[in-house]
Amino acid sequence: MEIDINELSPVKEDFISLHQTTGWNAKGLYTYDQLYTAICNSWYSVSIYHNRHLIGFGRIISDGVYQTLICDVMVHPEYQKQGIGKKLMEALINKCEEEGIKWVQLFCAKGKQEFYKKLGFVGRESEAPGMSLFI
Repeated sequence: MEIDINELSPVKEDFISLHQTTGWNAKGLYTYDQLYTAICNSWYSVSIYHNRHLIGFGRIISDGVYQTLICDVMVHPEYQKQGIGKKLMEALINKCEEEGIKWVQLFCAKGKQEFYKKLGFVGRESEAPGMSLFI
């Protein structure tokens, strides 16, 4: 399968279409305008296309020095298990390496931990768990 990878944010309609396949906004906490603004404000992003259709996307939020968070990694369900997610992650990690960033964090969707473990990610130690606050 021939794919195109680029570092530009996708057009809004393409992003919305792909994001809707994830079910991540099922509670409607954010509008798609807000979600699109969020991805456009990323430090770095990668979009993957097949036949001009957005099939994968991922992004990094970072200060460009040492705090880095990979998030919103998504692959259209019809293209999962075909190496698209791995290509997204490789591009994101390569950017961190190019910039000298050594510590990369990520949030992953439920059930996707094994995918990230295969790429070298490890869970946080139980004595230093991540935490969050929902406001």
